[in-house]
Amino acid sequence: MDGTLLDSAEYHWLAWRDIMHREGHPITNEQFRATFGQRNDTILRSYFGPDLSDAEVARIGDAKEICYRELVRERGIALLPGVGRWLARLREQGWRQAIASAAPRANIEALSAVLGIASFFDALVSSEDVQRGKPDPQVFLLAAERLKVPPVRCVVLEDAPAGIAAAHRAGMRAIGVRTTHADLRADIVVDTLDQLPDDAFDRLVVAP
Repeated sequence: MDGTLLDSAEYHWLAWRDIMHREGHPITNEQFRATFGQRNDTILRSYFGPDLSDAEVARIGDAKEICYRELVRERGIALLPGVGRWLARLREQGWRQAIASAAPRANIEALSAVLGIASFFDALVSSEDVQRGKPDPQVFLLAAERLKVPPVRCVVLEDAPAGIAAAHRAGMRAIGVRTTHADLRADIVVDTLDQLPDDAFDRLVVAP
């Protein structure tokens, strides 16, 4: 979701910065960027060490996500270039669409409400639904299962190398969007979705 549909990295940074400062463990922007897109348990244990308890992960992570959602609602958010057109185009062409994200469900729902895009999606997979983060393919395989579509008929949009690796491990094709990473080894790579050719999804899907 983040980095493909929208870019809320600044809100994540502000939320992590403020919560970690409150915890007496300030972080730099470089530390934040090194872990951006990972699950909160992975992020927090990279900051505090591997012995951080599940209870502390939940307490600090929940506080960060509440702060993040407040920023989204107060300041607003916009779709990245080309996203609105592709969401509408794919729906009109009969494609089933899912959000498969490492974000908590409450974040996805808050962003979808602010952006007005919930009606485009037939399934949603959030951090609560999976036990393993990318590059493990679990999040994408579960999304395909909920869409009732075989993995070979799926196309993943991703902005991170780990996400593209997860898509390929799932047996899916991948479109890389250079929102946060310049070097993406996807099947098609663009700077923004408005650069995608009109037949991009059709030619990536393997015929049954």
